[in-house]
Amino acid sequence: MAWPGATLATVRARLIAMALATTAAALLLCTCAMLFYDLSTFQRSWIDDMRTQAELLALSSAPAINFNDAPAARKNLDMLRMRPEILAGAIYNSGGAMFASYTQSALRTPVFLDRPGPLGHQIVNGSLTLYHPIVEHGERIGTVYLEARYRIGERIASYGSILAAVMLCSLLLAALVASRLQRSITAPLEGVTSAARAVIQRRDFSLRVPGSAPGEIGTLVDAFNAMLAEVEKSASGLLATNATLEREMAVRQEAERALRIADRRKDEFLATLAHELRNPLAPIRTGLDIMRINPSDLGASGRARDIMERQLRQMVRLVDDLLDVSRINTGKLTIKRDLVDLRQVIHDAFEIVRPLVEQQGHVLTAAPLAQPLPIEGDATRLTQILSNLLNNAAKYTARGGRIAVDVELEQQRVRVHVRDNGIGIAPEMREAVFQMFVQADASLERTTAGLGVGLSLARRLAELHGGELSLHSIGLGYGSEFVLTLPLPRHGGGPPAAPDHAADAGATAGPAASAGRGRRILLADDNIDFVNSMGALLESRGHVVSVAYDGQGALDNAAAFMPEFAFLDIGLPSLNGYDLARALRALPALRHTALVAVTGWGQQKDRDLAKAAGFDAHLVKPVSFDQIEAMLTAKTPGVSADIRTN
Repeated sequence: MAWPGATLATVRARLIAMALATTAAALLLCTCAMLFYDLSTFQRSWIDDMRTQAELLALSSAPAINFNDAPAARKNLDMLRMRPEILAGAIYNSGGAMFASYTQSALRTPVFLDRPGPLGHQIVNGSLTLYHPIVEHGERIGTVYLEARYRIGERIASYGSILAAVMLCSLLLAALVASRLQRSITAPLEGVTSAARAVIQRRDFSLRVPGSAPGEIGTLVDAFNAMLAEVEKSASGLLATNATLEREMAVRQEAERALRIADRRKDEFLATLAHELRNPLAPIRTGLDIMRINPSDLGASGRARDIMERQLRQMVRLVDDLLDVSRINTGKLTIKRDLVDLRQVIHDAFEIVRPLVEQQGHVLTAAPLAQPLPIEGDATRLTQILSNLLNNAAKYTARGGRIAVDVELEQQRVRVHVRDNGIGIAPEMREAVFQMFVQADASLERTTAGLGVGLSLARRLAELHGGELSLHSIGLGYGSEFVLTLPLPRHGGGPPAAPDHAADAGATAGPAASAGRGRRILLADDNIDFVNSMGALLESRGHVVSVAYDGQGALDNAAAFMPEFAFLDIGLPSLNGYDLARALRALPALRHTALVAVTGWGQQKDRDLAKAAGFDAHLVKPVSFDQIEAMLTAKTPGVSADIRTN
């Protein structure tokens, strides 16, 4: 806290400083003007003096030039010794040749030009040079050259010292006058500060500032006294207490409101999560009942399987979206930076949403790209962004709607437009739909599924790629348009490699894909139902399968079985999957075996641990038979890969 005395001292110092600053500014302006005027006058008079000297030499040297009498000309130049400021001189004849020269000191060797320069004067490096014509009867018969010291620095120092002394004396006088005059202002202020100090120390509001002063200072004194009178009448302590209580009450009410909102959002999210996870479980359980009750009805069993697979993919998608949002919020989600073909990204996104689009009877179109369009980013995450946008468009468009994807190429970026003729979005919801757990249709009667994280996740992933995701919609009933903007690569590079159609075919071809040659496969998982059913399916496709339910059993079987592929769970009894992979890699006979981790842990650190343990690939549960068969068909044992389920 600054005491009033310190404040008063500051006011006194500021008043004096203000007076000095004003005086100094005025004196400085005057000094600069006088110095400029003096230098201009000095230069003009010095040039006139040199020109006069040159004219005298020209008059006296004209006969010497006419009679070619160089000694006479030198004698005229020697008269310059009476002017020590003139350093050198010379006379040139009419042909421009040196006729006679002079220098002030023998120690100095002047540099005379072979021919005279242009007429007039020039100031260079502290010297004044002058060329003046020698004219007789209107005809130029020669030229006079003079070089003299131009003591501008000495002039500035001399005249400046005088002005500086004057300024210093003026400032001292101004400081003395200001120190006397400031008392008329600071004296009343000192009375106010003394009274304020006494009020602070003694809490005595009956004190008053004595005397008065004219003008604004007197108004200040009167106002201060009036303020003390008002404060004395009021119950200052009670008012302060009431104000404190009101502030505390407001803070508590705000905290309670925030807690209620957070609690309501938590309940809404948990209810939505339970609803969305239970919804797929009902048809899955029904499908199991159909297959149990009517095992001989292959058509019903096939339809039940399709329903169960579709619902299982929906559950996996919900869980993956939640995990991705959690990774982004904790800063643990990283993206790969590779050159990928935008055409392939759009194709992959179409394949992901095709079942939902066909189920809803929508028409999904995309403007064709004539050539590869390379962009820098993570192909999986870019596909995830587009598939989320297409999935959102399919869910909020009435059956038989139209969804279109257009690509707009600009100089440094590319825009992907996803348009639909669905229900549209109200103006107040255009930014809210990008928030976590917010859906355009939140009613109990809504027909769309989801947790409301797809658009939020898509925007965050777009921002991680250095792009942005925006929404355009006129309003309800007019459809929506999402625009994904991504930067184009700034460095050179060819187009991305064409997609591996052989691998894609292996992922979807089914039994015929693996009909060429059976593989020797080791399955290790403590989920007996899963490993037995998967083993039976693989054997039905012509593969040779060895099944183990713990890590030690898998290690014992592997040495004799010599598998080409080993699908290993990480959470195995007796020997976990990481240690099992290291043990298998230590066997020389299994150094070409492809090791695939099959686990429910799918974060990046889990993938890194699997790679460090010797795994070639990483599959996240639940794993479908098509994924395993695709690896058997498309992969060469021992080649590293990383497959993530959607």
